[in-house]
Amino acid sequence: MAVLSGEGKILSDVLDSQVEVHAHFGGVVPELASRRHMERLESLTKEALARAGISFSELTGIAVTNRPGLVGSLIVGVNFAKALAFARKIPYVTVNHLEGHLASAWLANPALPTPAMVLIASGGHTHLAWIPNRGDYRFIGWTLDDAAGEAFDKGAKMLGLPYPGGPAIDALAKNGNRQAVSFPRPQLHSGDLTFSFSGLKTSLLYFLKKAKKGRETPLPVADIAASYQEAIVDVLAEKLCRAARQYEVQAISVVGGVAANTRLRGKLKEQASALGLDLTLPPGSLCTDNAAMIAAAGLPKLKRREFASWDEDAISTLQCKSEFFTNVAVPT
Repeated sequence: MAVLSGEGKILSDVLDSQVEVHAHFGGVVPELASRRHMERLESLTKEALARAGISFSELTGIAVTNRPGLVGSLIVGVNFAKALAFARKIPYVTVNHLEGHLASAWLANPALPTPAMVLIASGGHTHLAWIPNRGDYRFIGWTLDDAAGEAFDKGAKMLGLPYPGGPAIDALAKNGNRQAVSFPRPQLHSGDLTFSFSGLKTSLLYFLKKAKKGRETPLPVADIAASYQEAIVDVLAEKLCRAARQYEVQAISVVGGVAANTRLRGKLKEQASALGLDLTLPPGSLCTDNAAMIAAAGLPKLKRREFASWDEDAISTLQCKSEFFTNVAVPT
């Protein structure tokens, strides 16, 4: 839950982490997640308002995520937002979760120039968004199967690392040899801007099976983790920079949970410098799912009076690859 001023300044941004709740299961359990939402939303709202020094009566609008995601958790959030908006007689708007991630780039850097290319990399999504002007977006690339964050989490599980897997691999890989194992770079030379990580997970699985049977020379887990991470990061960084060159943008950014990966951030700094691109890397608090980015994405909608109706519902999936984006001319 977060509170923003009318100018988009973050007044408060609070989080109730569920990592400990789900760690025992090695991943998010939808029923437990929605139940936790029901238990904590009201108290978290009061905490956010208190930290911002704002009362309920001073609120002028509400933004809430309604798609895509775990439908149980989304339903809880949408209905809470409706109830609060109805009780306070103020409007509310719905926000696509991915649009929220894109907004976090401008929360981190309000001066981020356009046109820009932004990579959304998280546990559930890997998308490239071309942004000719702030507020105009078009997806030009996406994963054909698994998201980068899922590849990190499943890879970590295979390596016996704790949940969440992304940070665990990142930490372990710092002490490993990135060239120890030659993992494939899926879709790197596909000729388009799509991603694919299911084959990379399979490659790690087979490597570990062979190692267990003594068909491969035993390697430190840190070396395997570093090599696996490098394969993911190489594809993400190369595709983002390739898209930047193709669309002749001035700036790039990476958002979403995977944007916190230290190796990805380091590689992008190197490549952005070599290409003369303006690079924006949000702080960790704005990389993982947060309410401030949803408020930032919803603020322009509130100002344009694009209010949601009372029969608005939660949607679990992204309806199409270019959903909710404006029609803009794409460079050839």
